[in-house]
Amino acid sequence: MSKPRRPRRPVHGIILLNKPLGISSNHALQRVKHLFQAEKAGHTGSLDNLATGLLPICLGEATKLSSFLLEADKSYRAECTLGKTTTTGDAEGDILQERSIDTLDLARIQTIIPQFLGEIQQVPPMYSALKHQGQPLYRLARQGISIERPARAVTIYAIEIISFQENRLTIEIRCSKGTYIRTLAEDMGEALGCGAYISALHRIGVGQYQTMLDMDTLTEAAAQGQTALDACLQPLYSALPWWSTVCLSAQQAAAIQHGQAVSLAHDIPVQTWVKLLTTPTPRCDKTDFLGLGEVLADGRIAPRRVFNWLD
Repeated sequence: MSKPRRPRRPVHGIILLNKPLGISSNHALQRVKHLFQAEKAGHTGSLDNLATGLLPICLGEATKLSSFLLEADKSYRAECTLGKTTTTGDAEGDILQERSIDTLDLARIQTIIPQFLGEIQQVPPMYSALKHQGQPLYRLARQGISIERPARAVTIYAIEIISFQENRLTIEIRCSKGTYIRTLAEDMGEALGCGAYISALHRIGVGQYQTMLDMDTLTEAAAQGQTALDACLQPLYSALPWWSTVCLSAQQAAAIQHGQAVSLAHDIPVQTWVKLLTTPTPRCDKTDFLGLGEVLADGRIAPRRVFNWLD
């Protein structure tokens, strides 16, 4: 006889998970959701099975902020193996070609970095989750099918060389959403004339988030009880630190919750989205995060995403 499932609970917040090696982002999501017994959960952008690092997981009402974290800039530490290319652009693939790196040195590598900074064009890899006629490209690639992919613009803000030893180049990259680090490594390898693939990848930043918790830490907290586990959550407002904040009176908050725009004094530009807080005092207690609003042409603020904190 199977054990009865524990009841799910309404829990709201963001877990900054250090995704372990060898599992999918969805597997990591499901493990976190199970630990918290959360009613609702979603992650904010997949990492490959062979990638590790920061995977923000949104629980409860935080899922309404997932799209903003998807759009956020990302930072990675990548180890590139030079002198070889693979079918997948990473260590999972078969070796396609080997070339000498005998004359390659750090000075030569530094000369090609500038051409990859700023807005560049990238062709998404076949081994990616992009879809063609409803099929992920990686499934087609595994069948030996190649589909033409149009190049897309991404922005590389910084590339820093951390180390270069033998055939291993370690770099840190800060980039826009949608950047394929495997493609960047391959393109850098071609610019050097030797080829390259990603042999290790660790995401170190999403937006302003840089710290993270591993699965063992969360498991240990869960063993101590819900209070200890919930202490691991980041508050929802932390996802949007650069947004303007508007504090609402109880009457204004009630109007927003009923889908009505409100008038109040502010100097925020039209069409700007803002964080809406309710508070009984002038200090704007951020635990009273009501939702997101937008400044209309007439200066009023209209609700766009309102949180439901009712348990």
